[in-house]
Amino acid sequence: MQETEMVADALGLILKGVRSASSLESQWLDFKTDKSSDKETYQDLAEAAVCFANASGGAIVLGVSDSRVGPEAFLGTQLKVDVLRSRIHSLTEPSLVVTVREILYADARLLAITVPEGLDVHSTRKGLVTRRWNDECLPMRPIDVSRLDDERRGADWTSQSSGRPLGDADPDALLRVRSFLRTTQDESRRTLGLASEPDILAGLRLVHSDGTLTRAGEILLCRDARATADDILVYQFRQTPGGEALVARRWGTPMILAFTEAMDALSARIGTTPVNTSAGQQLQIEDYPLAAVREALANALLHGDYRERRPVQIEHSPDSLSIRSPGPLVAGITPNNILTAGSRARFPLLAGACRTLGLAEELGQGMDRMFREMVRAGRSTPTVAVEHESVDPATVVTLAGGPPNTRISRFVAELPESERNDTDTLLIVLLLCQRKSVTARDVAPVVQRGVSATESILRRLSSGEAQLLEPSAGTANRAHPNYRLRSAVLVALGPAVSYHRRSSSEVDRKVIDHVREYGTINSATIQRIFDVDVYRSRDILRDFVGREILVRISEQTRGPKVKYGPGAQFPVQKRRAR
Repeated sequence: MQETEMVADALGLILKGVRSASSLESQWLDFKTDKSSDKETYQDLAEAAVCFANASGGAIVLGVSDSRVGPEAFLGTQLKVDVLRSRIHSLTEPSLVVTVREILYADARLLAITVPEGLDVHSTRKGLVTRRWNDECLPMRPIDVSRLDDERRGADWTSQSSGRPLGDADPDALLRVRSFLRTTQDESRRTLGLASEPDILAGLRLVHSDGTLTRAGEILLCRDARATADDILVYQFRQTPGGEALVARRWGTPMILAFTEAMDALSARIGTTPVNTSAGQQLQIEDYPLAAVREALANALLHGDYRERRPVQIEHSPDSLSIRSPGPLVAGITPNNILTAGSRARFPLLAGACRTLGLAEELGQGMDRMFREMVRAGRSTPTVAVEHESVDPATVVTLAGGPPNTRISRFVAELPESERNDTDTLLIVLLLCQRKSVTARDVAPVVQRGVSATESILRRLSSGEAQLLEPSAGTANRAHPNYRLRSAVLVALGPAVSYHRRSSSEVDRKVIDHVREYGTINSATIQRIFDVDVYRSRDILRDFVGREILVRISEQTRGPKVKYGPGAQFPVQKRRAR
């Protein structure tokens, strides 16, 4: 979301009394008020600016109370724009250049300070180094400062020499490299797979200028030469999340072998559920979509911080699959922008070699694919969490298991191909299975786009080929209407829509009332009464026949002309006493 749009939305909610400023603070937004002196205010704002600059940038609004709502929340400020910019510049190291604009709102003069993402690691003149995380400013450890400094300067730890000769590359790892290269679609890569080993290593840019392997080459292709080798990957399978580990595997380098063997171990314990579409196609829905698992594991191995000397840990059970990698997300990436921020490699040389081999997503859409594949499999979206406050910071991606929602997977499989492969579309459908209607402002944080871009997506889904949504009649002319699923979509999704479900007592009452009034009922009537498809209608009628409330009374045994009437257990209507 654009800074001006984000600030305007937040101020509107505070003025209406819907939310307080403190509840609206986020990864990109903070509210401040004047301190007891101008000097204290400048210092406070400089510290907040440093905090945002060491993260992804953000906006600070000066002159709004944290706790009040309505017009009285807008206290205003008398600080001068030019003086404030100058003071933030002089109180930070390296000096920060921020943008300050004046806002007249609810009879108060506010200042909106836009802080760009820094090019260096910034601190106050007093040496305070913090970074924004959600709605807090957290102190940075020396290793965090070093990591961020490398990422900001483009220094790649894996491009340095490992000191190991080219002959240390493991023969099995090199065979795997050739196999990957020969199966790619790119002709030049297939040709590289036929070259000599030194030429392959040079083509992957894994040879340092001194003739040795780079650290990327060592991680990818060499076994640890030390007597006590570090694990880079640990896998555990449990029948329940808190149970004993039934299978435990550990791998050291080479990373290319650890990755492929771990994928084999995961695949062996992932089952499938068959689902038939209305066109007669049978889908095999995996417990955990292998495409999503592959992306999660590849991301963990590529972007985990090897300097931490801690392994990637996989915890696998039928209920959940979590992959924990050492270190936080790469600078500028957060769980709130991970779908749209683009690819930022912690170790560009290692990531580049893996892209050439086809192990890493070329265009930075790995996380996007992971979300899409989970929804297509009738699952909830992955959760991404960063544990900053622990002794050993880590990034954890968790995929939910359990039985799939086959109605969602069948519905997605029958969408037009363009929408079936569109992550935004699938996330919006999943959201509307839980909420009856949404606006662009509701959807924006889910698809991680600005409100205007989100509105364009919603309009496309309401008028394009898919015809999935419709604006409600009373809001259609608004800039941001309320959108809901069309009737045909509700029918297709059936019980996957939480608010569309009816209690058994309500279903019984409506069916019994209809039979009392008309004497019979059929499948078409059930579909019309409950807005369900033929399959759900069949299940409802089977339930009534099984309980002997209804019985088939027509000669036909199949098809839409089959009629049902009162059965042996049909409730007798009690007469009212006069």
